[in-house]
Amino acid sequence: MNSATVRNLLVRGMLAGLGAGVLALIVAYFLGEPSVDSAISFEESRAAGHEHEVELVSRSLQSTAGLATGVLVYGVAFGGIAALAFCFALGRVGRFSPRATALLLSGCALLAVYVVPFLKYPANPPAVGDHDTIAKRTTLYFLMMVLGVLLAIAATILGKRLAPRLGTWYATVAAVAAFALAIGLAYAFLPVINEVPADFPAAVLWRFRVSALAIQITLWGGFGLAFGELAERLLNPGPAKVATARPVAAPN
Repeated sequence: MNSATVRNLLVRGMLAGLGAGVLALIVAYFLGEPSVDSAISFEESRAAGHEHEVELVSRSLQSTAGLATGVLVYGVAFGGIAALAFCFALGRVGRFSPRATALLLSGCALLAVYVVPFLKYPANPPAVGDHDTIAKRTTLYFLMMVLGVLLAIAATILGKRLAPRLGTWYATVAAVAAFALAIGLAYAFLPVINEVPADFPAAVLWRFRVSALAIQITLWGGFGLAFGELAERLLNPGPAKVATARPVAAPN
């Protein structure tokens, strides 16, 4: 793949990430923000009578312009990174078309980058978590994310090496089983963090975590579909239509 093709795919990846970011922004605003507001209301009710911190950025600005900026910038950034990963993966993970490779890459990235750490250290709304453990929780989350990515790569390599001996199906099953086993061991040995207040509404916590997962599924799924289509048209363009000239009637 030459540099011009990589550059074109990078641009398309960023555009696809922007489009996926718009979809994720809609989900975040209508599904996630109500849960955040409920959690903030709970936090304010617990802090009644105590001195409030000065609000540097208003809540209305956070839920509109701030949310849009964060989600769209994230979408463009991860779209560019995913496009570069696509350039490396195309033809190396199997004989898949560009469209199928993009969808496969998006699904694996969603699993390794988000779902794996999410199941161990799920997202928490405001009023959940101790301020003194922010650094620890952040470190553990990123450690789980790195482990997910590295183990996904290792499982892919394992599957490719087992394929000539076991066949594609059994090699894939063995690689997935090894990935699941390694992740399970990581879950078992890494520390558990449980800082949810006893009186925090369970429904609010559940809706917040479901919305967080829905945002990521929308983002990665939208990117996979959009970028797959753009990459397919670039790398496998359809046959050019040859214009046929109409016969000119002879003068009488």
